[in-house]
Amino acid sequence: MTDLFDKAGLSGTAPRPLADRMRPQTLADVAGQEHLVGPDGALTRLIRSGSLGSLVFWGPPGTGKTTVARLLANEIDLDFAQISAIFTGVADLKKVFETARGNRKIGRGTLLFVDEIHRFNRAQQDSFLPVMEDGTVTLIGATTENPSFELNAALLSRARVMTFRALSGEALQKLLARAEEIEGRSLPLDDSAREALVRMADGDGRAVLTLAEEIWRAAGEGETFDAAQLSEIVQRRAPIYDKAQEGHYSLISALHKSVRGSDPDAALYYLARMFDAGEDPLFLARRIVRMAVEDIGLADPQALVIANAAKDAYDFLGSPEGELAIAQAVIYIATAPKSNAGYVAYKAAMALARTHGSLMPPKVILNGSTKLMKSEGYGTGYAYDHDEPEAFSGQNYWPEALGRQQMYEPVERGFEREIRKRLDYWAKLRKERGGA
Repeated sequence: MTDLFDKAGLSGTAPRPLADRMRPQTLADVAGQEHLVGPDGALTRLIRSGSLGSLVFWGPPGTGKTTVARLLANEIDLDFAQISAIFTGVADLKKVFETARGNRKIGRGTLLFVDEIHRFNRAQQDSFLPVMEDGTVTLIGATTENPSFELNAALLSRARVMTFRALSGEALQKLLARAEEIEGRSLPLDDSAREALVRMADGDGRAVLTLAEEIWRAAGEGETFDAAQLSEIVQRRAPIYDKAQEGHYSLISALHKSVRGSDPDAALYYLARMFDAGEDPLFLARRIVRMAVEDIGLADPQALVIANAAKDAYDFLGSPEGELAIAQAVIYIATAPKSNAGYVAYKAAMALARTHGSLMPPKVILNGSTKLMKSEGYGTGYAYDHDEPEAFSGQNYWPEALGRQQMYEPVERGFEREIRKRLDYWAKLRKERGGA
């Protein structure tokens, strides 16, 4: 029985999962993150420079964030401390910081790894700032969520974001080959089932090894599974698409174009496919907000309000209840009047700013904050619009060297019809009052 227990990874009475037994021992062993830990990877360069600094590891589950943090601590000879934002409160943080301060007094540095760091609230995130700034800890925070949305700007300004990629099919196949070598036996799968297993893992290295263990447990002597049998055994089917690859971008493009084309039924179909494939609902919510500002804009100002409300509703309700709020937003924006006038105007304004960004505004609309500025004519002759008839002065706000430009052209649909009327009326008044 001893050999059987050893092969299963059992030590005494405590089993060790395959993923744990296969945890890389060096950075070079980490699969699928060559852009970070390869010979010219971003982390490799930091180690060579001798200055690591605090970091945020952003990427999907099972891509090696925890493992790389542990290995980094070994590489730069720091004590490794790990906490999870899910289970850690303010009192626990204080204890961790005190331990790190104690280490510092005896000449030891501490690498503090914080899993799910985005789950800490703003005050908790702020508590890391002093110990990051004074060098008490080198912080590595791990998150599956976009740091730009989920982490405080103050924390982000003190840390460099490292993006972990979902493991490619090739990287997952290499993991399976290593697992077979460690186990001393082949996976009982035909070629189609092996490919299906890789798709089921969806870029998650830990998941593919866990699934492999399930398959070995389920297989009888001499038994080989095909793709259909595999799905029955592990009670999991391959995702419709890889969230990091072509299918992901194809379906989000189809959803966007269906909304733009005012086809709510097609839009709901693609939305449902993405939900069914396990797409992050908050990714979809963010894209729907983008659709509201890019393709509807001021033709229906409520579109942005409803898209944002759907994101908040999902945050509040979670899955699956919150998915209905996102679906409702998709229906609303798909059936809303369409206008990209704001989008086009913004791009034109950016182009103009880049080519004429050094021109001074007319002095009449600048504040004369000092005596010198007042003597130079700053603010002289400014007409306060609220004091003018119809609260409109008609004065020129453009740099004299540039002259009046027109970038925003509202369409004759939805609320932009009203905006068009206002702009035409103000143009008439401006002409009558001699404005530019």
